[in-house]
Amino acid sequence: MTDNIPLQPVRRQKRHDSKHRNGCCPWSGCCGMGDLRPRTVWLGHPEKRDQRYPRNVINNQKYNFFTFLPGVLFNQFKYFFNLYFLILACSQFVDELRLGALYTYWVPLLVVLFITIGREAVEEIRCYIRDKEVNSHIYSKLLPRGTVKVKSSGIQVGDLIIVEKNQRVPADMIFLRTTERNGSCFLRTDQLDGETDWKLRLPVACTQRLPTAADLLQIRSYVYAEEPNIDIHTFNGTFTREDGDPPVNESLSIENTLWASTVIASGSIVGVVIYTGKELRSVMNTSNPKNKMGLFDLEVNCLTKILFGALVVVSLVMVALQHFAGRWYLQIFRFLLLFSNIVPISLRVNLDLGKMVFSWMINRDSKIPGTVVRSSTIPEELGRISYLLTDKTGTLTQNEMVFRRLHLGTVAYGMDSMDEVQSHVFSAYTQPNHDLPMSRAPVATKVRKTISSRVHEAVKAIALVHNVTPVYEANGVTDQAEAEQHYEDTCRVYQAASPDEVSLVQWTESVGLTLVGRDQSSMQLRTPSGQILNFTILQIFPFTYESKRMGIIVRCGNMAREGLRVLVVSKKSLTEEQYQDFEHPVSSSTLSPAAPQLREWESVNARYLQAKLSVHDRSLKVATVIESLEMEMELLCLTGVEDQLQTDVRPTLEILRNAGIKVWMLTGDKMETATCTAKNAHLVTRSQDIHIFRPAEQNGSKGFHWDLHGGGEVCLKFYEYEFMELACQSPAVVCCRCAPTQKAQIVRLLQERTGKLTCAVGDGGNDVSMIQEADCGVGVEGK
Repeated sequence: MTDNIPLQPVRRQKRHDSKHRNGCCPWSGCCGMGDLRPRTVWLGHPEKRDQRYPRNVINNQKYNFFTFLPGVLFNQFKYFFNLYFLILACSQFVDELRLGALYTYWVPLLVVLFITIGREAVEEIRCYIRDKEVNSHIYSKLLPRGTVKVKSSGIQVGDLIIVEKNQRVPADMIFLRTTERNGSCFLRTDQLDGETDWKLRLPVACTQRLPTAADLLQIRSYVYAEEPNIDIHTFNGTFTREDGDPPVNESLSIENTLWASTVIASGSIVGVVIYTGKELRSVMNTSNPKNKMGLFDLEVNCLTKILFGALVVVSLVMVALQHFAGRWYLQIFRFLLLFSNIVPISLRVNLDLGKMVFSWMINRDSKIPGTVVRSSTIPEELGRISYLLTDKTGTLTQNEMVFRRLHLGTVAYGMDSMDEVQSHVFSAYTQPNHDLPMSRAPVATKVRKTISSRVHEAVKAIALVHNVTPVYEANGVTDQAEAEQHYEDTCRVYQAASPDEVSLVQWTESVGLTLVGRDQSSMQLRTPSGQILNFTILQIFPFTYESKRMGIIVRCGNMAREGLRVLVVSKKSLTEEQYQDFEHPVSSSTLSPAAPQLREWESVNARYLQAKLSVHDRSLKVATVIESLEMEMELLCLTGVEDQLQTDVRPTLEILRNAGIKVWMLTGDKMETATCTAKNAHLVTRSQDIHIFRPAEQNGSKGFHWDLHGGGEVCLKFYEYEFMELACQSPAVVCCRCAPTQKAQIVRLLQERTGKLTCAVGDGGNDVSMIQEADCGVGVEGK
């Protein structure tokens, strides 16, 4: 059952007070506040910049030195409750209105102000110390005379910056060189997108081939970068070297970027700065700090207005009983002062002290150890929320993927039957002709293939189609170089941008086919017999949100074949019974390698590289070339990976529902994974139906099927009221592929349309905007 909520536009007083306009902007000290435009950045020559750029200064303070006192006083006296007592105190300077000693009015008011100013000062000082620490981090900058030390706040667009391992990236940069032997590096992006899995980044090929980092200053080259925007998952640009013969042009994508607030996890890198200050991706995805005033304070403020109106009426009645004799207007003010104790100023002091006690009790609660209250002005909001909006990855789930099932269409293998898969793989690689590529084998239909060959093909495809890199770490017995040379199993750790890819590779290792080595151009697999299979990587088609898949072209010997991991079953349809049997309780993916040999690969690769050099409509051109390769694909298998839930998630959600709180899940993950998590966490019960809004499609076998047309951006921009009307009538809502700004927009729409209190829960930097926008926010340490 769902509750029918009357959704009429509700005009309510904003509880999120914007900062004082004069000097309170976190980037008030920045220059270059003009329109965002594309730019040409010359390597190592900041003086050649074609426009002014903001300083690379992080400032999260709400006030500065000059605006602190005026800003705090303004935020206090703009509410009638505080303004009422200020007017009463000021009236005592008029001799005709004085009723007693001045201190009886001013001392209580000053005590309240000193408490408020002191609390704000402590928070501002803490924020200043954190910002100063970040802005004072020291980095190495490449100059013609060598390397010099520079603070993070002194970095400019065009500087060549060296970032060491475990150092924070100070600005948005293009990756030029690395000290890693495999020519790539890993990033930790948990403070940017909330994901703790390392991201693989590739340097510009032209600059990586230079003998030393100092040679970057000897070449004449520049980067053309798109205008700054909030999308942390895409980037379009080009790298040009003019002094080459012929000139070199390379396309730049998200794989060549190093966004600020990420951390270098392997080796040291050299990058050229392209965005600073307010133009950083991380800053553009974070809203400015706001003063939050609780609903209880607003209610007290409203009651004060009502009581003041009653005082005015009573005063007028008292003067009217005297027939407005003499200076009756002064008598009205005197009666107002005499009856002013109806609204005691001690109420404000008691409220502040009560909130401080509540905050202290939360900090000391033994059931939630480690909890820290960042704002002591709104603890009572937690008891009045109607909507709880939560992130998925790391908040509801542990972000630890576990392989659960392998589905071949006619047969499925679960965790209890993986020994059968292992025996099939072992038998396949103990036959004399096991090393023959699949493209040389006789063409056979799926029905004629034996189960053993189908299992072998599926496992081999899973072991090849991914972006996982094995990293060898030194231990007490073996150093890193020796471990990497001999493929030591005890020293190997898998790293990838997607945790489900890591779980798939770990599963192939458990059944006998182990990924032991990988660089930008090759990949090595070890068979159950110990033989090393070498594969040459011809091309990788990265995952995109539009295509919802990634692909890779590899060559074994002289033969080329294509593997494609499809995240949505679109190229090959399954029966409804197969899909329903597989879907719960794990998320699904599809492997569709192409069996025949690829012809004219050089021509296709040339068209693909040309499409990647396009600055305009690059995604469309690249997708067209990839689509030409995805012909006559053969569906091999489905894989099921489960994301483990956090402890006590299910009973917690049940308690919240019983308390009348509706839970919404806002995640940047794909729809299939989010839906599975919602079912697994019992956010959606088995008796409830799931209504999915997606772009309208035409199905030839069932005629026309109409649905809500448009993605999340369309709904939030053009159909705000319709979207909220449908969503608020549902007992639970799951929003997929949400950008950080979209999460905050959903919270804001929910507040405006329903007038209810909201609480946001998240664990990553991508949840900051949502937490700041909600009436109260909870940040958790998740994975």
